Amino acid sequence: MLPFARLTVVGLGLIGSSVARAVRANMPAVRITGFDADPEVRARADALAICDDITDTVGAAVIDADLVILCVPVGAMGAVAEEFVADLPAGAVVSDVGSCKQSVVEALAAVLPNATIIPAHPVAGTEKSGPDAGFATLFKGRWCILTPAEDAPEAAVEALRTFWQRLGAEVEIMDARHHDMVLAVTSHLPHLIAYTIVGTADDLQGVTQSEVIKYSAGGFRDFTRIAASDPVMWRDVFLSNKDAVLEMLQRFSEDLSALQRAIRYDKGDELEALFTRTRDIRRSIVEQGQDDDAPDFGRKH
Repeated sequence: MLPFARLTVVGLGLIGSSVARAVRANMPAVRITGFDADPEVRARADALAICDDITDTVGAAVIDADLVILCVPVGAMGAVAEEFVADLPAGAVVSDVGSCKQSVVEALAAVLPNATIIPAHPVAGTEKSGPDAGFATLFKGRWCILTPAEDAPEAAVEALRTFWQRLGAEVEIMDARHHDMVLAVTSHLPHLIAYTIVGTADDLQGVTQSEVIKYSAGGFRDFTRIAASDPVMWRDVFLSNKDAVLEMLQRFSEDLSALQRAIRYDKGDELEALFTRTRDIRRSIVEQGQDDDAPDFGRKH
């Protein structure tokens, strides 16, 4: 039995197009309707046959849906919901894929006070964007975190859990505020650091941009990959989850100062202890299947 029969995907970039492709691959009987605010994206998604139908308005896209997934920047959630509130079926479940949850909860609840809202965050993605970047196996073996309100209908929560499991994801239920704190550490802060490091390298007066590109070592290349992520999406993530990000940034700054002192005063034991602990964390990530152990991260050079 299908958890949902009629899916609407709003936003057909990397995540939205991957959701549509994954549903097509794993639940081919589900009717998929798509919408994107950009007419060029709609045209490209139509050419790729990602969805069964592509509509010109978001209202038309949701009119007969039993699940609506918003795959738009977190700062746009409320505005997009306002565009389809009059057309949303009474029994439809509204969800999303945003990297922040508390701000999404508040934005959607303000616009859709009578709707069943179950926020979700599939912790998956690449630095690529657009409908061509999506693929059906993006969520396989990855975590999807659901953050339903305490009074959310249990049947709807279980249906959404089943939906993501059918796409290959492991599903966790979590409080929205706790989610935002956890992701500030594991996702948001690393992206902020990557943007900063790449920007610093570009701004150094004693090093030319061509030298940065020519002599980039593996670590720097990894940072540039992260820093190539969608600028609009990450702008909204940092502004929407500012409290948790700033708290984690303060803690990181304190830890960085301690590391700076250890280097200045030749405290090799402290450095080795930290590096050993962090290496163990990397090994745990590989052991749990959240990354593979390919040499040089699988680069073919």
